Amino acid sequence: MTAELLVQVIRVRTSSDPLPLPRYMTADAAGMDISADLDAELTIPPLGRALIPTGFALALPQGYEAQVRPRSGLALRSGLTILNSPGTIDADYRDEVQILLINLGDQPVLVKRGDRIAQLVVAPVTRVRWQEVEQLEPTGRTGGFGHTDLKKSQDS
Repeated sequence: MTAELLVQVIRVRTSSDPLPLPRYMTADAAGMDISADLDAELTIPPLGRALIPTGFALALPQGYEAQVRPRSGLALRSGLTILNSPGTIDADYRDEVQILLINLGDQPVLVKRGDRIAQLVVAPVTRVRWQEVEQLEPTGRTGGFGHTDLKKSQDS
């Protein structure tokens, strides 16, 4: 069984037709879909970006963060993704959650009120305490930025 965390949330604007709060779309989904809370349709041109309101603010418990991530289908179909992905919502942030979208596609993308534009994943935060040392323990790995692909081709 999956653990549940109680998170306080408020709607930041009133509407006669309120949007659903972020919600899981399947039983095993890790992320909750977030909807655009726009007053009017918005077109994002190729390589354009827009800050999209969601209509809610939340209060995460201390020791947690919320990560705002792209929706894969939206990225595939239209090239719409999140510019600072994943975006981080800290436990002490209390203002409206907004999503910074960018259109990496070659066609303009229309965003309408209620469109599911991102995912929200809540996760525990690990605090780091640095231990400065003279040398790091070695591993069998050397290199980076695709070095494992290069090694595979050299071994062939």
